[in-house]
Amino acid sequence: MVRRSRKRPYAAEHVPLDPARLGGLTRSDRGPGGEDHRVRQVRGSDKTYRCPGCDQMIAAGTPHVVAWPAEHLLGAEAALAERRHWHSPCWNRFGRR
Repeated sequence: MVRRSRKRPYAAEHVPLDPARLGGLTRSDRGPGGEDHRVRQVRGSDKTYRCPGCDQMIAAGTPHVVAWPAEHLLGAEAALAERRHWHSPCWNRFGRR
């Protein structure tokens, strides 16, 4: 059986990489207490959130950081349940950089 190639056909135009899409990738970072966290930059959402760093509201549609513990005693689901939304400057201020 012959499989079709997934390569771009010669006649098709090259699609450039969109750097804005790379912001949504999860990375590892140190949290406020020095523990490892999983961190994702998000563009914003329809909801408002309270930033744990400054105790102020993150307005709907505002780009910000979502962070959750890398490890949790009760597993990955419990770690995801502890995710928090931070202003980007607040996240960067707490001893990591």
